[in-house]
Amino acid sequence: MTTDGKTAAYKRIVLKLSGEALAGPQGFGIDPDRAETIARKVRTIHEMGVQIGLVIGAGNLWRGSIGVSRGMEQSTADHMGMIGTVMNGLALQDALERVGVVTRVQTAVQMNAVAEPYIRLRAIRHMEKGRVVIIAGGTGNPFFTTDTAAALRAKEINAEIVIKATQVNGVYSADPRKDPNAVRFDELTYQQVLENRYNVMDMTAFTLCQEHQIPIMVVDFWAENDLFEAVRGNTSVGTIVR
Repeated sequence: MTTDGKTAAYKRIVLKLSGEALAGPQGFGIDPDRAETIARKVRTIHEMGVQIGLVIGAGNLWRGSIGVSRGMEQSTADHMGMIGTVMNGLALQDALERVGVVTRVQTAVQMNAVAEPYIRLRAIRHMEKGRVVIIAGGTGNPFFTTDTAAALRAKEINAEIVIKATQVNGVYSADPRKDPNAVRFDELTYQQVLENRYNVMDMTAFTLCQEHQIPIMVVDFWAENDLFEAVRGNTSVGTIVR
């Protein structure tokens, strides 16, 4: 893939990745090959001059809902998930550094021995200097998802869009794996998503984006060129909500 002659549509983005993106064929844990693949894709858009804040989940390591279903306090389960995001962030940092991308890991849950505390102005300064900032630790509070963290950080760092990287190439009228007649949308309004209950982000995250007019792009991260094209502003490779 080459970026020669290609222009990004956005100066600064928040890229939201699920923890499962790092899992290998077994479906859990951290797969070094997956981490390298992610790093190379991120490097491609970084080389376009895009400033990147990367928010990562922890579903490959821990799902708080499992603990809660067994009687665990949700705040405990959620804090375990926040710690998991830092582990994933460090794995991504290593992979990105090995492909030549300078990174910083910042976390809302302070772990000064392994990562910087999340500080808004410092994160912006890192991005202005060409560093990818991996934002871990969720919001630092229980009861909020990493989707909400992505929306919150996007507002804080003045990102122009949240790109939610998934395994599906956009938002559909129905589950395309179950309904062969499901239709993919190139573009939706916030109101259309709410009225039709389309699954884009959790409601807290979505409402935050709607209130502050932050566009959301849902794109298939694993398709060869889709992330690259999404950053160029090509909505035909995913669904944009605005």
